[in-house]
Amino acid sequence: MLANFLIGLREGLEAALVVSILLAYLVKSDRRKLVGRVWVGVAVAIVISLGFGAALTFGPRGLTFAAQEGIGGSLSIIAVGFVTWMIFWMARAARGMAGGLRDQVDRAAETNSWSLAVVALLAVGREGLETALFLWAATEAAARDTGATTNPLLGAALGIVVAIVLGYLMYRGAIKINLTRFFTWTGAFLIIVAAGVLAYGIHDLQEAGFLPGLNTLAFDISRIIPPSSWYGTLLKGIFNFSPATTVLEATAWVCYFVPTMTIFLTRVRARTHSQPRPATPVPASTGRTRP
Repeated sequence: MLANFLIGLREGLEAALVVSILLAYLVKSDRRKLVGRVWVGVAVAIVISLGFGAALTFGPRGLTFAAQEGIGGSLSIIAVGFVTWMIFWMARAARGMAGGLRDQVDRAAETNSWSLAVVALLAVGREGLETALFLWAATEAAARDTGATTNPLLGAALGIVVAIVLGYLMYRGAIKINLTRFFTWTGAFLIIVAAGVLAYGIHDLQEAGFLPGLNTLAFDISRIIPPSSWYGTLLKGIFNFSPATTVLEATAWVCYFVPTMTIFLTRVRARTHSQPRPATPVPASTGRTRP
């Protein structure tokens, strides 16, 4: 539930930031009449995201077991790709997001004001589609192993609600969040979560018969961490950890996690060192010369 809460919080905060920046800039630039068009774009994006989530949930139910597993595994891997791209993009673009959006608003207002609806639709819709895909993968994993389908959705919903509140407070100027630090910490955590989703997707493809090695285990610690125990359920719900993991699952997890986390931390460290430091004040000259 914690992992899905952070997914909802992070994706929801990205969308809330976009909307709050658009609205604040329109108000400050005396373009209040265009505010409604931003909300039109947001509403359309929400409807599309919900429709996409419904299609993922109810679409594959009439298929065979192998087809369901194949689709589930493939979509899980696609979700990992989208989330990984989102993590790196947001870590890079957080500092300059406001300036880029203001430029888009100016161009849209000068050409076709309905373009603002498209800007909001694309920005919010992208986050919504990524969230729907990733949450679907997490919900399928939880339903398969614990039978619970509401906990992932409840966690994500709580995260989105918190994100909306934070977005509103930032719009009102009540709080300020260090976005670079926020997206760095959540990005590192979500890389761990994404590695678990990737391993689960590989397992689905093995069960569907598309990949070999279903019975070749790298380790089986089910006696130490029973899947039905509270800590087994917690590890599964947050990290998609399976006590009985195949060699191919473990290989996929390591091959994704190690290079991805290394590149992410390296880029974060490089951006931190490249930030300009405040100049050291130079004492004023007294007009005297040294002997």
